[in-house]
Amino acid sequence: MQAIWERVQEAFHLPFTNGVLVFALLLFIVLAVPLALRRVGIPGIIGLIISGIVIGPHGFHILDKTVAVDLFATIGLLYIMFVAGLELDLIEFRKNRHKSAVFGGLTFLIPLAIGLPVCYYLLGYSLETSLLTAGMFSTHTLVAYPIASRLGIVKHESVALTVGGTIITDTAVLLLLPVITASAQGHSSWEIWKGLLISAPFFLVIVLFGVPRFARWFLKSAGSEPYAQYIFVLATVFFVAFLSELAGLEPIIGAFAAGLALNRLIPHTSPLMNRIEFVGNALFIPIFLISVGMIINLGVLTQGPKALIVAAALTTVALAGKWVAAGVTSWVFGYSSAERQLIFGLSSSHAAATLAIIMVGFRLGIIDENILNGTVLLILVTCMVASFVTEHYGKKVALAEALHGNSATAAPEESLLVPIANPETMEGLIDLALMLKKPKNKRPITGLSVVMDDMEAREKLAEARKLLDKALAHAAASGQTIEIISTIDQNAANGIRRVAFEADATDIVLGHSAKANLMQLIFGKTNQNIVEMSRQAVWIYRLAQPIHQTGTIRVFCPSFCELEYGFGHWVEKIARLSGTLSRKVVCYGEEATFEFLRSQIQKYKTRRRL
Repeated sequence: MQAIWERVQEAFHLPFTNGVLVFALLLFIVLAVPLALRRVGIPGIIGLIISGIVIGPHGFHILDKTVAVDLFATIGLLYIMFVAGLELDLIEFRKNRHKSAVFGGLTFLIPLAIGLPVCYYLLGYSLETSLLTAGMFSTHTLVAYPIASRLGIVKHESVALTVGGTIITDTAVLLLLPVITASAQGHSSWEIWKGLLISAPFFLVIVLFGVPRFARWFLKSAGSEPYAQYIFVLATVFFVAFLSELAGLEPIIGAFAAGLALNRLIPHTSPLMNRIEFVGNALFIPIFLISVGMIINLGVLTQGPKALIVAAALTTVALAGKWVAAGVTSWVFGYSSAERQLIFGLSSSHAAATLAIIMVGFRLGIIDENILNGTVLLILVTCMVASFVTEHYGKKVALAEALHGNSATAAPEESLLVPIANPETMEGLIDLALMLKKPKNKRPITGLSVVMDDMEAREKLAEARKLLDKALAHAAASGQTIEIISTIDQNAANGIRRVAFEADATDIVLGHSAKANLMQLIFGKTNQNIVEMSRQAVWIYRLAQPIHQTGTIRVFCPSFCELEYGFGHWVEKIARLSGTLSRKVVCYGEEATFEFLRSQIQKYKTRRRL
């Protein structure tokens, strides 16, 4: 008993050193704290940061900032930047790249312009110290981005603009950092710039051209191995982050670049995307937030009036600079008040990049202890402000988007029917249906298997149900639900039409199988009958390769198709498919049809954004 008691005392001696116990404690915090605080309306992010303060070296010192904690924190930060690049709507980003550039320039220059005179004249620091501290004001970390992701507004223009601006301003500051530090050490700034001008373009060529080609080949060859796909994606992210570091850039830039490189290859509704978001939101990102809290030392406020003055000045300037930048951006582009506050909320938090800059300056003697301590308080305050503001105004933006979408259409409730007969095409058909489905439509997809009415119907029905069970599992891997129906009929076309009528389906997603004559080669006999006899929108998918590896979407519009029933319905579906796959759409048809296409697409975009 004495030996057991000694082992217990040793295991629970503060700070914890047992790796298993440390990891268990972190998991309990990740599990319990957000659930408890959600009941009182406090964002879970705040709870995780406060938990880090409590258990960290400056709190009850339950945990130290060990190598393992630092590793998880680094993974979490890189994961946030990777997911931001992965979820970015590339089509909308290209359309709004000038807006992102404007916001990135404003959110870099305005905090810098406010912070430099405050540090130089008001706080009395040297020019190098003032410039480095003011550059810290220009950075921000997307700590509140998981809130926007949970609210389903990551594709909103204001969020995409903020993500793009984050990369621009952080890159600008991180390029400025080596120049300042080289100057402080007596080195030539030109040598630093020359190295970046050589290494950075080489890095971008590898990431934006080499990585997508290799990833496309690997994901195609490992299409049936979901674990291999996820490990490949994870390895790619960290290898690209490492290459970024070799090129003289920060790893967070490499992680975001990896997200952009894989963006077109990982559909947002795919099982792989679901696994990426699940692991990040459940493990890596929460531990990163806890690690942010562990570096915060509230005791700095008791170290004399100068510490308080410096901390108050730094925090005020940091928030004011980001608020002004968000306000000017919203005024220039005509955003609403809620969108302006959402931009401010997402861009106001300072964490990893800020700490990196200040710690580099502190180690070189450019930054003193007062600025270091003030920066720690700044991180706590800005993370709390960012979380509350993003949570509050993100809900308003999401609600406005939902209300406008509901009022903008009087169409019947969407319902997709997916007839399944071939195990080889089953996954592809379900993936296509999930991409066509409205993200906020809670009605599940219906999977259907039709069995011929003959002497072997009973045996075939059992086989069909096994196939539908596989479809059920595939949809569940994507975080979606599917209703399964198996039925008996004289032929497949009649069974599909009957169930489509009974289920009140708006769309039917069919697979293609080649037949002997030309008409059957294009549609297949069953598909031809369904197209001719059904009033639903019929989507026929020939599974030559995974849909996320397709190129440009080409739409051939017959004359006067704009006058046909369901024109607006299929145009909206094509627009949604284009957005999900981040692919360009090329339409062929007459000029009159194009005018109707433009109006329908504009209506769809308005419903998505407002």
